[in-house]
Amino acid sequence: MNFEWLERAATSVGLDRQFFGNPAYIWLLGLAFFVVLFVAFYALSVVIERRARVRGDTAQGDWPQLIEKLARATKAWFLFLLAAHLAAQSFDFPVRGEANLRMLTKIAFVVQGALWMNVALRFFTTRWMSARIKTDPGSVMLMSVMTFVGKAALWTIVVLLMLENIGVQVTALVTGLGIGGVAVALAAQNVLGDLFASLSIVVDKPFLLGDSIAVENESGVVEQIGLKTTRIRALSGEQVVFPNANLLQSRIHNNTRQLERRVVIQFTIAADTPTAKITALQQWLKQNISGRQKLRLDRVHLDTLTDAGLKFEAVYFVTVPDYGLHMDLKQAIYLELLDYLAAEGIALPKPTVTLQASGSAGPPLPATPKK
Repeated sequence: MNFEWLERAATSVGLDRQFFGNPAYIWLLGLAFFVVLFVAFYALSVVIERRARVRGDTAQGDWPQLIEKLARATKAWFLFLLAAHLAAQSFDFPVRGEANLRMLTKIAFVVQGALWMNVALRFFTTRWMSARIKTDPGSVMLMSVMTFVGKAALWTIVVLLMLENIGVQVTALVTGLGIGGVAVALAAQNVLGDLFASLSIVVDKPFLLGDSIAVENESGVVEQIGLKTTRIRALSGEQVVFPNANLLQSRIHNNTRQLERRVVIQFTIAADTPTAKITALQQWLKQNISGRQKLRLDRVHLDTLTDAGLKFEAVYFVTVPDYGLHMDLKQAIYLELLDYLAAEGIALPKPTVTLQASGSAGPPLPATPKK
């Protein structure tokens, strides 16, 4: 296409003067081209965001929400540099200025791409975790840790690419960071130990959020599994904080995963109880325990003959791990046992009190008068 008319018109109004290797009218055309591109890009991002928001209200899938979030994460400065880079291709841009613009455009692409990836990563992980927070909280914890590590790795790469584009020797920097990382790892080995212990807890799953556990002399419900500590709400009400590394080195009792509870009932009756009543007591106790729901009888025996009386032992299993139900059933068995013993005239041994005399032989005798 012949643009001689444009050159003649520009010459007639004095726009043919050279500035940085281009006539003034070329700079004006480039500026107009830049403005048109920037407005078009910005309007396109706004239209995409609004259309995705409207589509997300009616569509069943989550993709419109993702597109809306990506459009919202598109920055104006990125569109500005992109429009400037495209507009600069239409005329002879100064060499140094073109190199700087190209460098800024590359950095803008890297940072904007990282923002898009960050939004997509957060979107998919949030959707994945919300679907499993109740059924598999351990996997949710692992995913949150991996998301944090992924974001840290992503922005580390972004920073390295930015430094490389501005001329920094990244190889030497990475080598220095590696040496410094070793020093930091040695200085923070306790923190790193707790961090890896948290990953072990999440992967191996010795307990989950909401589990009732006992560690050393503490018992409670797991409230939070963090990167460094695990927090347990104790039965007495206070919060107990365990470092993850120390927690894994301890013996953990997970009461939530208890399938059934073994219970031993022991009591003593008077030593002069007739044999027939002892046998009847054994049979009654077997029927009483085996006849209850959620109980499984193991055995009932006369266990020990002592000076204090006859010691009975009954063993059964509660087939559910509910501690409150276990105590209710145990109390009911004891109350009915007391009624049976009273009805059958079987006495419980009374405690005996033993008095032990001191070493004194009594008050001193009066002295015998001398003759």
